[in-house]
Amino acid sequence: MDIETWWSSIEQARASVGDRADDRDPPDDPLPAALVDTLATLEPADVIDFWVKHVELTDSAERYPLRWAAFLIEGSFSNDGFMDFRDGLMLLGQETFSRAVADPDSLADLPVVVKMSRDEGGWIGFESLAYLIKDAYRKVRGETDTFNAALEAAVKGMTRPELPSGDNWDPEDDDAMRHHLPRLAALFLD
Repeated sequence: MDIETWWSSIEQARASVGDRADDRDPPDDPLPAALVDTLATLEPADVIDFWVKHVELTDSAERYPLRWAAFLIEGSFSNDGFMDFRDGLMLLGQETFSRAVADPDSLADLPVVVKMSRDEGGWIGFESLAYLIKDAYRKVRGETDTFNAALEAAVKGMTRPELPSGDNWDPEDDDAMRHHLPRLAALFLD
């Protein structure tokens, strides 16, 4: 599966839920089920390939500036919290994800981020695309016993980052946050 096909699956699911695609906060968030349904139209090997691309995209976003943007927005230092944040960014679509990886401060443009900065609800993170991919595999195959072995074989030999890349700073230093992420800091710190 190429990256454009991967993003096409995300966009297809987003289109199917319309204006409800951008906020993970509602208790009846329709996007996860829509993505499972979209992925369930694929062959089992393509569902595994979708997982592999997910891993590659996750790794491409393993960057300190994005991690500290997630900390400002959602308040989590944890690896799990950052994984959920990146998965949620993927659900926001290719343009938003790519822009955020390249310039995390661009997240200040998202209506859901502005809403969150005002304590009016909203959420970006999603726990976890991995569950949705496995659910789709179950729908396609009628079982998940072969899922883990197929995943292990698919990611064998992949080089994964041990640490985030990019500029690093103390995320609890408000001045450093204002310097590196000025627009987000203006929303969340001022």
